[in-house]
Amino acid sequence: MLRRREPVPFAFVAEADRFRSNVTPPPRQRASAREIAGRWLLGLTIVAGFAGSLALGMPALSQDQAPSQTQQSQASQGH
Repeated sequence: MLRRREPVPFAFVAEADRFRSNVTPPPRQRASAREIAGRWLLGLTIVAGFAGSLALGMPALSQDQAPSQTQQSQASQGH
């Protein structure tokens, strides 16, 4: 570890963790009814989108237990 020979001129930097300000931040503004309604609407839209994609995607992802009748093209039937 390298040590400096001269003392640090800003001694308060070493004591910065003990420093506590007496200035309080301004109080948080409450959200208006419009902002709350907008957040709810956005959340509801996202949830509805997930539910809709799940409802539409599940049949495509499911595996049929009994394979349905295989489709043959007209060219393979020899007409």
